Amino acid sequence: MGYHVEKFLNEIRKMNISLTEDQIEKFITYYEMLVEKNKVMNLTAITDFDEVFEKHFADSLSLAYAFDLNQEMSMIDLGTGAGFPGIPLKIVFPQLRMILADSLNKRILFLNEVIEKTGLNDVDTVHGRAEDLARKKEFRESFDLCVSRAVANLSTLTEYCLPFVKENGNFVSYKGADCDEEVEAAKSSVHLLGGRIKKVKKFELGTSRRAFVIIEKKKPTPKKYPRKAGTPAKEPL
Repeated sequence: MGYHVEKFLNEIRKMNISLTEDQIEKFITYYEMLVEKNKVMNLTAITDFDEVFEKHFADSLSLAYAFDLNQEMSMIDLGTGAGFPGIPLKIVFPQLRMILADSLNKRILFLNEVIEKTGLNDVDTVHGRAEDLARKKEFRESFDLCVSRAVANLSTLTEYCLPFVKENGNFVSYKGADCDEEVEAAKSSVHLLGGRIKKVKKFELGTSRRAFVIIEKKKPTPKKYPRKAGTPAKEPL
């Protein structure tokens, strides 16, 4: 089946990203696997080719607006779901050392299939809840960058994500452009967890208005955070 990827390529060109034929093939393989698996398990509400390429793939890659991703960096994608933003970022920036973490093992099994089929290297998957993984020595304060497209309150997300980040590293939350109130409300919890809201970067992606909330890790996160499973979502700091 012939796919028209020009719209996608034009969108990511604005991010100074150009793809090889091999990378384009990897994205198409990923798309086909996503749509096929979506028939038997709920991975995404969006399955139209152009929409997946804009709202999932280009949106994932838009991190390039906020960071130089051509350098070596350790990254964890927390609550990766169907692999966003981690797998698109790994396809385009192969030197990123990537961990994809999710609490649902069925998703992890799917991601392992995608990694194998697309031949991606130096990317691992981890099954577990953020509250539990963040207490493990191999993960806590181990990453240059933690990213998440998960839909959750910023205070809650920061409690999940910031414990994974090294001092002077960053946590980046993918948000809609109307996030100002949420960012303001999260300031005290971000500070409590050892972070500082460095920047809110707003941009347009196709027909959507998007934002990154960039939180810099200034000091270690107190050991009592994250709190036990379920608490950060029920009782945000």
